[in-house]
Amino acid sequence: MTQPAAARPRHIPVLGKEVLAWLKPREGGTYVDATFGAGGYSRAILDINDTRVIGIDRDRTAISGGLSLVDRSNGRLTLVEDRFSNLAEVCSAQGTPLVDGVMMDIGVSSMQLDEAARGFSFRADGPLDMRMGQIGPTASEVIAKASEADLANIIYIFGEERHSRAVARAIVAARKEAPITTTRALADLVARIVRAKPGEIHPATRTFQGLRIFVNGELDELHLALSAAERVLKPGGRLVVVSFHSLEDRIVKNFFNERAKSGGGSRHQPETAQRYPSFAILTKRPVTAEDDEVSGNPRARSAKLRAGERTDAPAHTAAALPGWPTLDTVMRGG
Repeated sequence: MTQPAAARPRHIPVLGKEVLAWLKPREGGTYVDATFGAGGYSRAILDINDTRVIGIDRDRTAISGGLSLVDRSNGRLTLVEDRFSNLAEVCSAQGTPLVDGVMMDIGVSSMQLDEAARGFSFRADGPLDMRMGQIGPTASEVIAKASEADLANIIYIFGEERHSRAVARAIVAARKEAPITTTRALADLVARIVRAKPGEIHPATRTFQGLRIFVNGELDELHLALSAAERVLKPGGRLVVVSFHSLEDRIVKNFFNERAKSGGGSRHQPETAQRYPSFAILTKRPVTAEDDEVSGNPRARSAKLRAGERTDAPAHTAAALPGWPTLDTVMRGG
């Protein structure tokens, strides 16, 4: 049973104090909480006098859950239902094309995991949905439509499941008998293929991760959001990103490393093509949670924080997205 808002415990965001320390919000500054969720980071920023926060979330439930914080912020918090890849357009629409800081907490939220009806978790039975927003194909529809090869690629690339081909083969065989429409049906199917030793993660963990990331286009969203943050940050503004698995962290690490380089100006390019670092890397190694936080919140165990500070150089040209499977091509059968 869902608790009434007044009875819910105050949400403590993962690496909350570390995010604040690296973001360094100041009085009068404007900040983007690109993944609003339960609003923990926004609340901490708003505790600083005269700050303004633009909160973005594609999940309508998160936006509606934050309306009480909007009311208490005296006009300093604006919530927008949108993908965080569109944060530059969101900022412009709010009359703030340049901001002092951007923070992102990547991946599924604890609220989404805890709600069985959203279909993110195999720990409670529910419809196999997995959508962070309210539109687009569900995970169940992907499983019903995707080819065996596409399913294997999705589970391997986004879930890093080494048994992906066997899992895909089992899914295709099972769907011929009956549609796979619930989290428990999929979890039980995968558990018959992937064997886990005592103490290891649930055998369906990687398959669920892969499907969730694919259904929501999460890694493409992250690539686009990082580039958008680069465009909206003022010189001296900071980008702070918290990620929860290696795929996300690798994208963030590579983004900062690429943006910290100089380039261009070779004999094959005109001098005007010289590229200067657009970020200074602040965290040479990722910041991780302390033992006391992990003991109180096991999800924090896998969290990694990386931060960079915007220079006054122009934003770099965004690279093309990786050529991995996309929702549009898979659902079209292309």
